Amino acid sequence: MTESIGRRQRALRGFALALAIGAPAGWLCAWLNWPLPWMIGPLVACALASAKGLPLHGPRSARAVGQWAIGAALGLYFTPEAISRITELWLPIVAAIGWSVLIGLGCAWAMRRFAGADPATAFFAGAVGNASEMALQGERNGGRVETIAAVHSMRIMTVVITVPFAFRWLDLHGTDLFMPAASSIHWPALAGLILATVVTAFALHRLRSPSPWVMGSLLASSLLTATGQVATAMPAIIIIGGQLLIGIALGTRFAPGFMQRAPLIVLTGSLASLVSIGFSAVFGLALARLAAIAPATMVLAVAPGGIAEMSLTAQVLGLGVPIVTVFHVTRMAALLVVLGGLYRWFARRRRWPLGPV
Repeated sequence: MTESIGRRQRALRGFALALAIGAPAGWLCAWLNWPLPWMIGPLVACALASAKGLPLHGPRSARAVGQWAIGAALGLYFTPEAISRITELWLPIVAAIGWSVLIGLGCAWAMRRFAGADPATAFFAGAVGNASEMALQGERNGGRVETIAAVHSMRIMTVVITVPFAFRWLDLHGTDLFMPAASSIHWPALAGLILATVVTAFALHRLRSPSPWVMGSLLASSLLTATGQVATAMPAIIIIGGQLLIGIALGTRFAPGFMQRAPLIVLTGSLASLVSIGFSAVFGLALARLAAIAPATMVLAVAPGGIAEMSLTAQVLGLGVPIVTVFHVTRMAALLVVLGGLYRWFARRRRWPLGPV
């Protein structure tokens, strides 16, 4: 009992220290007019501090709150007009899912070829999917969980830092006219929105759905918006807080010895992520011409990042938030269904050892 209380106290102190480091870093980046300042600032500051040995802690509950906030805010863009446009894009969405599979296979090949990773570790570390789910599937198939998680952490950090700065430097903007359903805060509607999104997210969490807090809040918010049941804006403090908590959660993954566990695989995976960003941008530009979508929006829609990070980048940069969000949500769902079977198909053909799935 005493030991459990001690662990909770250390976790609270670690989280308080992470907030004390992350919040000023976010403010500084906002003052410097960086893109995505309240996520990038805390992420980089906490990663550096954690890697130096400071006892920072990013609790899962804090990240869940951050994901809830971002999902609820993004759902407010799913107006009937946005839904109508999205239903026309099923073919580009399928093409983007196929592209994500190819990118993952390319990253896996690089880690096998240049870092000597075992098949399961390379396959699920290279996949452009949800980090926790890829680690779980990798473990089921005999992969190294810590290495898979480390490569995904570096991929997300690379994409979150690289893509927004590239867009800002190139002054890329979309021509999509998607706007939230309301531009001002209506407090009774906001209270109803918060209740509905929290209940839905908690229900998905209980059902052990992947990414339940961002997916649940996004689902409830988008349904309420599309049906005209909610007409309110999201307070800026909630969006800033969501960015801060996600940035802290990502940054505190980089504990001392992070790179020493599998340095060559993590480095190879990071370089492969950079290459995949470039190739994905070219693919996005080509797909934008075929689908008649703003090139900047499509490049972000096929970028190898996470749902919350890339959709939030679209919001901050004034791109097509509903399009980017739907592309990333459908990709995540499809890869969760497809990748396990695809790996086992490869394993049988190449006589790789199979895990106990």
